[in-house]
Amino acid sequence: MTGFSGTGFSGTGFSGRRVGAMVLRHLYILKGSWPRLIEMAYWPIVNMVVWGFTSRFFQGHSDWVARASGVLIGAVILWDVMFRGNLGVSLSFIEEMWSRNLGHLSVSPLRPHELVASMVAMSVIRTVIGVLPAALLAIPLYHFSIFSLGLPLLTFWLNLMVTGWAIGLGVSALVLRFGLGAESLAWVLVFAVAPVAGIYYPVAVLPHWLQAVAWALPPAYVFEGMRAVMFGQGLRLDLLLGAAGLNLAYLLATILVFLRTLHVARQRGLLLNVGE
Repeated sequence: MTGFSGTGFSGTGFSGRRVGAMVLRHLYILKGSWPRLIEMAYWPIVNMVVWGFTSRFFQGHSDWVARASGVLIGAVILWDVMFRGNLGVSLSFIEEMWSRNLGHLSVSPLRPHELVASMVAMSVIRTVIGVLPAALLAIPLYHFSIFSLGLPLLTFWLNLMVTGWAIGLGVSALVLRFGLGAESLAWVLVFAVAPVAGIYYPVAVLPHWLQAVAWALPPAYVFEGMRAVMFGQGLRLDLLLGAAGLNLAYLLATILVFLRTLHVARQRGLLLNVGE
């Protein structure tokens, strides 16, 4: 049986050509819709501009911000990496539901794990399109380059991307289970993480019971690590390993949940009925 057979791990291999074909399909969608391309870069730029001016104000009124110029701008840019990583995965899947294409994919040679790989690949592309213009614009506007973080930036970027993938796969499973009426979770669920992720402030400012929740989430480790680098403390390996370990656990769990949900939906014939 070809198509979405089993849970996605019992297939006869992995085809880069099939993954590439799915990525090419979504690239054609983006190519044919310039408003989508503008929207992907618009919100990161607006956030960066707003927080850039806020950071300038705080530099003259806050010793904490003054000691690490650009700490808020860097936090905004990295937050958008996670946000766009989530949307890149979830929207790639939801677009298949909008176009009622899941039924066709289920009888194609495409395997479930290849579908996941194509969603992740599109997430990387969407994130670069969305975040890179804001990061570059911050250089002439505020004389801050997040690229000055050097090698630590790569570890921060990768960890936040993986967190976004995990959230996006979880959202995709929920949308597949409950229908397109749950598609707003693609935007809502990631913001539930924001208050305890320590994006703009240290985890230490949270109540003690909420700090335990924060340290159970990979972004808290990443943003604490970012501030450590910007305050001259260097790359903290304990925070890096903490984020990587949690990301690995969450990503594997959400992949299994997504593949299982897809398998059940196929068995019950739900892939042709994916409306509200």
